[in-house]
Amino acid sequence: MEWVEFSASSVAEARERALDELGVDETDAEFEVLEEPRAGLFGRTRGVARVRARVLPRAPRPKQERPRKRSGGSGGGSGGRKRTRTSTSGESTESAAAEEQPEPSNSNGGGGGQRSQGRDQGSRRQERSTMEAAEQEAVASEFVSGLSRAIGLETTVSAELTEDNDLRVEIDGSEVGLFIGPGLRTLDALQEITRHVVQREAGDREYGRVVVDVAGVRETRRTALAAFVRTTAQRAVDEGTSIPFEPMSSPDRKIVHDTIAEIDGAESTSQGEEPNRRVVVRPA
Repeated sequence: MEWVEFSASSVAEARERALDELGVDETDAEFEVLEEPRAGLFGRTRGVARVRARVLPRAPRPKQERPRKRSGGSGGGSGGRKRTRTSTSGESTESAAAEEQPEPSNSNGGGGGQRSQGRDQGSRRQERSTMEAAEQEAVASEFVSGLSRAIGLETTVSAELTEDNDLRVEIDGSEVGLFIGPGLRTLDALQEITRHVVQREAGDREYGRVVVDVAGVRETRRTALAAFVRTTAQRAVDEGTSIPFEPMSSPDRKIVHDTIAEIDGAESTSQGEEPNRRVVVRPA
């Protein structure tokens, strides 16, 4: 992804604006500080902070090599990978066949000059080997299934690493609403814990962006939120006033910003600090 530049009164605020626009957590972005405010008289600051940011590039998934058939031999392992589906009874309804993957070539970060810590981390990530897709799917689905059993829920959990490098974990069942919570906060917490579990098992290897969903509620919420934002933005334009939204997570704020960007005569900005950071829509 290309670098995007942001300005604010402080470096911290500029970084927050960047995360709003990119719609990612801080661990999935890298920053470069271009300019910092200068100290002036009586403790005042002069100038603005300028940073540039982008979503951390991830190493491309290695191409899957199809095993050669052996003449006269019995059938070996499957060349593809199957979706991992695990029920709370602990039985796997589909097997996950892992393939041998060639190690991705390491990139040499030989550029000079000052670099921020975030960019150094991005360079190190590009040099990592990749955790096999089947292993990622198994780790994520087994953890969520075990958690479901521990709290007495009967659920079906499936995990799949998509072509976009998203490790999508889907939960279905009769009482899965317990995993959602107000404003998806429980679901977001479960997603973050699952990400840490996969990260721990991955070690120094690269892994997909973990997305945990319950009965498609994330897409349903995205559609409903976008519709609400369009109605509110139009009201702000018609009344000529600014309207604040309730505090939201960074991914939800991105949905709001993206939706308002498509509306003529309206613009948006983020205000406040986490966890009370919110989007304000106003006439352009």
